Amino acid sequence: MSLAAEAFVSQIAAVEPWPENATLYQPLKDDQILLSDCASSLAVQTYLRMCGLPVQVACKANAEYMSPSGKVPFVHVGNQVVSELGPIVQFTKAKGHSLSDGLDDVQRAEMKAYMELVHNMLLTAELYVQWCDDSTAAEISRPRYSSPYSWPLNHILAYQKQWDVRRKMKAIGWGGKCLEQVYEDVSQCCQALSQRLGTQPYFFNKHPTELDALVFGHLFTILTTQLTSSELAERIKRCSNLLAFCKHIEHTYFKDKSA
Repeated sequence: MSLAAEAFVSQIAAVEPWPENATLYQPLKDDQILLSDCASSLAVQTYLRMCGLPVQVACKANAEYMSPSGKVPFVHVGNQVVSELGPIVQFTKAKGHSLSDGLDDVQRAEMKAYMELVHNMLLTAELYVQWCDDSTAAEISRPRYSSPYSWPLNHILAYQKQWDVRRKMKAIGWGGKCLEQVYEDVSQCCQALSQRLGTQPYFFNKHPTELDALVFGHLFTILTTQLTSSELAERIKRCSNLLAFCKHIEHTYFKDKSA
């Protein structure tokens, strides 16, 4: 998109208020959705709740193909369709809703660096475990991904997805990693996040930012999703303040979803 087009979209976004019927699309229900998709969806839901913006969740089997970027989740707001957390943050900011306006330039740069860390480590680890670990792919990922489709399309699409992810893993240097190396990467990521959080309620003192939404989305999903191994969750549990952080976010923003 050109700069002029981006500016035009921002002007439209700024003029139109956030509607009550805004919808977030994800592929499947929470108990059927893949780990990485669930984490990304929860991060966006958390961010919108932190902004006080209502959104209803809709499950569409072809959400991945409906998304303008080919990735989920995406939101349908008025006449606009925006996918993934980063662009959605920019879209809400154009409407006057921002969680990071109070940060200075140094803090904003630090926040972006930690968000990159989460994307590069946690999200990549989720994708690796889903599709590069043979037992997880066979027992969980392929059955879930293929569940909306009939035979033989279900098998074709599931294996195509697995091949695509494995090809991307090779391209970024993760193709030759073993599970233990991936778990160690997750440990290092969690340790870095734990040190930055310290004893604060949020990563930047008393107020949440999009970093808090992103971290919660991934950590909470890993902690609550059953895989063939619990090792991913165990690595997170070694950082007690990250567990407390997840409980705090869940209680503060998802009281209606708490048991």
